Amino acid sequence: MSLDRSLKTAGNLSAKRSVLTRAERVAKLVTDKRFDPKNGKVLGLAKTLAGKG
Repeated sequence: MSLDRSLKTAGNLSAKRSVLTRAERVAKLVTDKRFDPKNGKVLGLAKTLAGKG
């Protein structure tokens, strides 16, 4: 019996992410000078799009 197309995962693992992880967001916000790591709160950070690269 064959596996249904919707259950196959081989091609789905390399999907483009639309939002960065917390560490990536902090790094990007620091480089954009939108976050100060010394006295900024890590909770409630602005979401940052992953971009093209």
